[in-house]
Amino acid sequence: MKQTMTISAFAAVFAATSVFAAEQDKSGIKIGDRLTIHPYVSLSYTYDSNIDSSKHSKRGTSWTISPGFNADYKDDKWDLAGGVVYSYHAYNKYSRTLNTSSLRENLSVGWRNSASDEAGWSVSLGQHYSKISQDDDMSNSNGRGMGRDRDEWGVDAMIERRINRHLHASIHGGYYYLKYDNNVNKYAPMYGWERANAGAQVGWAFGCFSDLFLVGEVHQDRQDNKKDRYSSRRDSSIEAKHNKISGESKGYSLQAGIASRGTEKISYRLSGGWSHYEYGGGVRKSNRFTYTASGSWRVSRTLSVLAMGSSYYQPSEREYGSSLMTYNVSLGIAKNLVQDKLTLSFDSSYRYETHDYVQYAADDYDTHILTFRGRVSYRFNKWVSAFAGLEYQTEMADGGAVTGHYYDYDRIRGTFGMTLSY
Repeated sequence: MKQTMTISAFAAVFAATSVFAAEQDKSGIKIGDRLTIHPYVSLSYTYDSNIDSSKHSKRGTSWTISPGFNADYKDDKWDLAGGVVYSYHAYNKYSRTLNTSSLRENLSVGWRNSASDEAGWSVSLGQHYSKISQDDDMSNSNGRGMGRDRDEWGVDAMIERRINRHLHASIHGGYYYLKYDNNVNKYAPMYGWERANAGAQVGWAFGCFSDLFLVGEVHQDRQDNKKDRYSSRRDSSIEAKHNKISGESKGYSLQAGIASRGTEKISYRLSGGWSHYEYGGGVRKSNRFTYTASGSWRVSRTLSVLAMGSSYYQPSEREYGSSLMTYNVSLGIAKNLVQDKLTLSFDSSYRYETHDYVQYAADDYDTHILTFRGRVSYRFNKWVSAFAGLEYQTEMADGGAVTGHYYDYDRIRGTFGMTLSY
């Protein structure tokens, strides 16, 4: 069974490298003056030392082909961006029955009727869908979900009113849905979940570059835990704390923070405060300090540094009737060399999960997940580039009944390939 992925700066690093690419490559399929479409296809070969991310590892190799495109539209008031990529994974010797597909698409729309430091309105809407294969690389989870075949869908919206150059307020909402493909012939079953959230923020911009804000949020969770899928495997002497756990949970949070404003080289957002979570219809009520943090520094035209961190409550995806407190930190660096043709990037991340509530005492354990990734890419011309990457991940479990058992593993992946783009 594949294990939890980490939230990382990996995607942010390659967002930075795409900025470098955009500076050297102004091509694409242009439709009118404002719409540009960038099609591409990549072919890669991967060695994986631990395909199932388990203690008893099996290694294998696979080919992946990924056609896709990105598109963007900009005018004085509107910004639209989106993309679609399809991937097919073909295994060699390990097991051809693992051959599988994955699909990702995203779309975001933004509108504003004045500059960010002037009075006016702003509206943004974004959505994404992913059909994720267990064979996707370690960077694809964005901090949610475990490395298993699954579907993820989400939507976020925000409306902001800038009252004057200093005072602004906004409301926001979103929805996240996660469903696992519980093929018991391949791996142990998992518990999906969904979350609806809504909140409001008020801020005061002072000086030219900083913004103080206060944000409150409420969320409602629903966990797929109507049935204990491990009941047949549990010792009859093990007693549950409750005969039945509700799939409904809710939470509240209030955070204060500071964010950057009016600069392109350095951007950041730091906040922290109180969070309250009522899991399983109230069988567990908990209060903790939580935080969110993100920052980027464009050191020079060819060097970028990015960092992220967060902590939050969520239902467990491994254990029946359980909730987690999750902490993430990550750092990424990207550097362009050789007249912007050679790009080097590196990121590392750490994820810590501790159970806030468990139905069975044996499930009360903590996990530590460390991930390191490096990548090099070379652009021969505006159409052809080659890349190579190395990924290492390790997970360690403490406490409960799993120490040294299912959830301890190491994994190394090496990939090289080529990309054709226009």
